[in-house]
Amino acid sequence: MAKFVTIGYGDQDGYDRTDAAVRNEAHAHDARLLEYGAVTGIAGSPVQVRNHDGAGMTVEGGSFMSSALPVAGFSIIEAATIEEAVELVSKTPCAVAQGVVEVWPLQESP
Repeated sequence: MAKFVTIGYGDQDGYDRTDAAVRNEAHAHDARLLEYGAVTGIAGSPVQVRNHDGAGMTVEGGSFMSSALPVAGFSIIEAATIEEAVELVSKTPCAVAQGVVEVWPLQESP
């Protein structure tokens, strides 16, 4: 099975506008993904790390990327194909609650 990194984007307003039954089913879907071995988590505050040319490390608070919606969480899931991974994340809270989920194929380093 291939591994995929997912990044969920969403905000409280979109979550609150989504019908509670839809949200509850999305959370139940997340629980099933966890049972099947997915690793998921809510996004905390990021830091940027640099060590250009190995000359010294600098760390700054904040994210590098920008989006119309804040990053809400991350997952690592297994699926046979990217199409299957897309189907799996299409039922998660970010996907159903007015947000979006990116699916990135993970090529593990040897």
